[in-house]
Amino acid sequence: MKDYITQLLENNENFVQEHLAKDPNFFVNSAKGQEPKVLWIGCADSRVPPNEITKTQPGEIFVHRNIANLVIQTDMNMLSVLQYAVEVLKVEHVIVCGHYGCGGVKAAMGTHQYGLIDNWLRQIKDTQNFYWKQLEVLNESERFNRLVELSVIEQVYNLGKTNIVQNAWNERKNPWLHGWVYDIGTGYVKEQTSMINNEETLKEVCKFEQGIIGH
Repeated sequence: MKDYITQLLENNENFVQEHLAKDPNFFVNSAKGQEPKVLWIGCADSRVPPNEITKTQPGEIFVHRNIANLVIQTDMNMLSVLQYAVEVLKVEHVIVCGHYGCGGVKAAMGTHQYGLIDNWLRQIKDTQNFYWKQLEVLNESERFNRLVELSVIEQVYNLGKTNIVQNAWNERKNPWLHGWVYDIGTGYVKEQTSMINNEETLKEVCKFEQGIIGH
């Protein structure tokens, strides 16, 4: 019986042949460079492949993924990707995409300790605490889904407050920021924010600007 890695390598050969059959210059053109219009900040979950759920081709989306699609101001990995995408590639849109059924969000909802990842998920716990009055009246499934949505909105706000995005807005009025949640059970994306490209529209998703205290 073939092992799984051998199968993956054979799949790669099929991938090459399929693309060459459609376009003999596909890989030659790909090697010339990339001009993606979108930076995707998503969850590392294997069920949320950006290109597949948006039906885009290689070269169209620049991708950064981590556990629970978080935008943390001290994360040099995320900030480096963001800076390159915005300042070098000049992407026009940045999408933060979470998903229902996110294991990271689920872990943050409870009190069990998982180790190093507990520190990473602290921001989601803070979001849950802040919005607890809104969340506590929901059943467990609804609370889970709503926390996924609230966390995405929080990440969009964090993104808009980076000096990388702020400087780009001052210079060229983009990138536009978007908050999405992917429904693994249906395949559809649900928008959680408007299109944001300035401080005024960013304030619309800011809990402090709205005067929300755990509402």
